[in-house]
Amino acid sequence: MNEALYQKLREQLDQYSIGFPATASGVEIKILKRLFTEEEAQLYLEMSLLLEGPQEVAARTGRDPGQTAEILQTMAQKGLLFRQRKQDRVKYAAVGFVIGSYEFQLKSMDRELAEMVEAYFEEGFMDFTPGKNIPPLRTIPVQRSIQVSHPVAPYAQAREIVKTKDKIALADCICRVQQGLLGKGCDKPREVCLSFGSHADYYVENKLGRYITQEEALAVLDQSEAAGLVNQPANMINPGGMCNCCGDCCGVLRALNKMPNPAEAVFNDFFAQVDAELCTACEMCLERCQMGAITIEASAVVNTDRCIGCGLCVTTCPTEAIALRIKSEAQRSAPPTSGRDLMTKTAQVRGTSVFPLSMSAK
Repeated sequence: MNEALYQKLREQLDQYSIGFPATASGVEIKILKRLFTEEEAQLYLEMSLLLEGPQEVAARTGRDPGQTAEILQTMAQKGLLFRQRKQDRVKYAAVGFVIGSYEFQLKSMDRELAEMVEAYFEEGFMDFTPGKNIPPLRTIPVQRSIQVSHPVAPYAQAREIVKTKDKIALADCICRVQQGLLGKGCDKPREVCLSFGSHADYYVENKLGRYITQEEALAVLDQSEAAGLVNQPANMINPGGMCNCCGDCCGVLRALNKMPNPAEAVFNDFFAQVDAELCTACEMCLERCQMGAITIEASAVVNTDRCIGCGLCVTTCPTEAIALRIKSEAQRSAPPTSGRDLMTKTAQVRGTSVFPLSMSAK
C-alpha cells in the first residue's frame, strides 16, 4: 500500500475535530488502511468540511462526474463522508474521526477494528486538557436534578432540545458496541444514541438507526437516566446528535476520567453539593457517579474538580441530601453555537485548520 498516501490522510484527519494524532505503534495507520481504499483516501484529501454535490467535486478536482458520484456514494455508505439529501439533491462533506467516521462504523465494527481503536485510545488518542482541545460532547444535567429557581437555558435541557426536533433517529451506542466486542464495558442499555435532522437521515439511509417520535425519544432519556447514563449532546447550542454515556465505555468520559480535574474541561454550569446533616452515607451515589467524584467519609463528599454536573447522584439520593448548584457567573460557559463554530473554535485551540492541507498550501 501507498504509505505516504495514508500518512497524508492521517495528517488531514488530524486537522479536524479533536484530531487524529500519530502514535509510536502506528496503529492509527492500520485503522485508516482498514477503512479507506487508496482511491477513497485520495478523494478524501480533496474534500472539505463544506457540503458539495458530486458535479461540484468532479469539476473542482478534474475527475469524471459519474465515477466521482459513485465513489462519494460508496464512501458515505462506509461512514467515511457525511451525506445530505435535500429533495433531489445530494451533497457530501468530509468528517473527522470523532465525532464522525468512528461513530459511523456501527455496521462494520468487528473484533479486529475494536482492538485497533482500543489500542489507539490507550496510546493517548483523546486529550481534553484545557487550552489543548475541546471535548466534542457536553454534559447536560438530569432535568429533575435542577432546582426550579435556577435559570436554565433550553440548550442545557435534554428534553427541551428533543422537543425542538421534528426528525429523530435512534441508534446503538458505538462505544458500547466496540467495548462489547472486546468482552469489556457494561450491561447498560445500548440503543440510546439520538440523531436529529439530516444526521438522522444519514443514520437511517445507511441502516445504522431507525426513525422514532419525540415521545419515544423522551422515553429513551427516561430509560437512560434510570440506568445511570450521562446525557451528552454534541457540544453546541443546536446539536445534531445526543449520546447517553457511561464511564465504562464512552471514549469521551474515559478520557475525562484520566484527567485530575475533568470539571475544568466540560461545558456545564452545575456541580453537586452534599448536605452532610441529611446524608446517611448509604453509598447509593457512588455507583451513579461516572467520574469517581464522590467519596464516603462521615457523609458523602463531592470532589468538585471531578464533578461534571450530570445530576445522576441527585435523582436517586433517598434523603435528598445532594443538590446541584450553579457555578459562579465567571465559571459558566456557553457552548459553541453550531457544528461549524465548534470545528472553528477547536481548530483555533489546537492550532490546526478547518481547510484541507492541499487547499491551505495554495
